[in-house]
Amino acid sequence: MSPLCPPFVRPCGDDAQRLFHGRGHAWAGFEHINIDWFTPLALITLYAEEGPQALSCLAQSLADECGAEQVVVQFRCRQGAPFECLLGDMPQQMVIREHQLDYWLHLNRAQNTGLFLDMAHGRRWVQDNAAGRRVLNLFAYTCGFSVAALAGGAEKIVNIDMSKAALAHGRDNHRLNGQDLSRVIFEGVNLFKSWGRVKKHGPYDLLICDPPTFQKGSVDIRRDYGKILRRLPEFMTAGADLLLCLNSPDLDESFLRQQAEEHAPGCEFIGRIANPGVFREAQPGRGLKVLHFRYRG
Repeated sequence: MSPLCPPFVRPCGDDAQRLFHGRGHAWAGFEHINIDWFTPLALITLYAEEGPQALSCLAQSLADECGAEQVVVQFRCRQGAPFECLLGDMPQQMVIREHQLDYWLHLNRAQNTGLFLDMAHGRRWVQDNAAGRRVLNLFAYTCGFSVAALAGGAEKIVNIDMSKAALAHGRDNHRLNGQDLSRVIFEGVNLFKSWGRVKKHGPYDLLICDPPTFQKGSVDIRRDYGKILRRLPEFMTAGADLLLCLNSPDLDESFLRQQAEEHAPGCEFIGRIANPGVFREAQPGRGLKVLHFRYRG
């Protein structure tokens, strides 16, 4: 067996899912590899170089053991994070499914493909808790939470993100599911300069905040999470639910809980939403954190 054959799991059904999470550093020698499944395509993500022979062997293993008809590698270790096809052909975009909802996946267009698989349980939680509620989705990216909320019966959703291209992708995700866009608002603005727009569309019964750790000219989460939390009384209803998310290996759950305690004392910690089991971490707390709070008002 090639040394580049990590112990990936076989796909369970046709949902988009991670087959191997090397970036959690739980598998010695494979820390630089992730493998995702998008029926019938397997996407290998490399954070360090591997030779063509080893990659060819891994592609064949994914074909033999998982039924992959297409295998693509993304070199996150190279400038521009380019994609390369190892088996079959590489679609520029494809439709993927999660929890009976469809999303557009883009390959060879940007560093990220359109859906973060570690947030699958968070999207499911939103879908299960959105009925009749007014939802604020901060740092919306391609609006996966918005799609899930509308599928769960949300009354209204407001998506905020600086990237108009990401929000356009989000509109396409809603259309792909045949959803009513009259209940969805897309605001392509810098949140920290646009609190008036956030307040105008409120108040809200459910908030999702999933910021990047750092984005030049926009977000530095160590500095900015508190700024967001301090504004909650202006636009949240009493009894509102909040999903506060953080994906930084250098900041653990205690940082997020401390921020809420200091800057939003009206928020009560309810519990943590677990990540999918495949996202195993050698050091707990270094991966995605999704915490559920309730705003008492």
